[in-house]
Amino acid sequence: MISLIPLLLAGAYVGWNIGANDAGNCVGTTVGSGLLTYRRAVLLVAVFAFLGSVLQGSEVMHTMGKGIIETELTSLAILAAMLSAGLFVTVATLFKVPVSTSQAIVGGVAGVGLAVGADLNTGVIFRIVQVWVVCPILVGVLAVLIYVTARFVLRRISQDSIWQRAPNALLILSACYISFSLGANHVGTAMGPITNLGIEPMWLGLLGGASMAVGVLTFGRRVTQTVGSGIAPLDTVSAFSAQLAAALAVHFFSILGLPVSTSQAIVGAVVGVGILHGVRTVRLRKIGGIALGWVATPMAAGLFAFGVYKLVATLTGS
Repeated sequence: MISLIPLLLAGAYVGWNIGANDAGNCVGTTVGSGLLTYRRAVLLVAVFAFLGSVLQGSEVMHTMGKGIIETELTSLAILAAMLSAGLFVTVATLFKVPVSTSQAIVGGVAGVGLAVGADLNTGVIFRIVQVWVVCPILVGVLAVLIYVTARFVLRRISQDSIWQRAPNALLILSACYISFSLGANHVGTAMGPITNLGIEPMWLGLLGGASMAVGVLTFGRRVTQTVGSGIAPLDTVSAFSAQLAAALAVHFFSILGLPVSTSQAIVGAVVGVGILHGVRTVRLRKIGGIALGWVATPMAAGLFAFGVYKLVATLTGS
């Protein structure tokens, strides 16, 4: 029986990875538009992601803890799933690829579930996969609608001072909102499997939120560069539209208790507003690489977790 401390450390490691990889999803467009420096942007993400984790992270935490696997997992199985997902995301972050930590941990939990012969809740898994497929498309459409509406309203404002300041203020507010949504959705990804051990979700939310904040502050620059300027060049209004659309989607699915990919949401939004400026402005090769990562992430994390668990179980005689 594995003690609680290694499991909490594994959860903190996953949380750190979420912060490191998903910081770019929250403020990559803000930094890419030139409004905020990277240092100020990541401080903003750290604060609001922590608040989202503590105040509204319980729903997704419940789904990740008891919704995917109908049979209760052992401590060893939980540890294998979380470490496998964390290592996968660490590698992706090193290569500046915005992968989905939600996909990694769902794949890891499912892979370990198969390894121990547990019953998978296929209905819940199917709903989660549906969200992964539909989310970037819907968010892209929503981003276009927000952009068109914002441009129309702002052009109606005659005062030059308001015209210059309003888009900047909206962009910063949307960055705060998507950071909050990140914490609300992804703390369940980091800490959800540990809820099977009976720990109070509030304490797990605190640990997960703190871990995410540390990940943002220490290792978030690489993916921020990819999201901010690697997909499509954005002006202030475009960046605001992309961030708000992604934040609304992630927050909505958080309320439903479904782990959604912040990476998919923001990339879909950036592509949507980028197309408005012309398809040639969208870097299709970069998008293709990101999309390939989305497909590979849950499968690779699941296979890795399956193999890790089988190897450790064999060595330990579990």
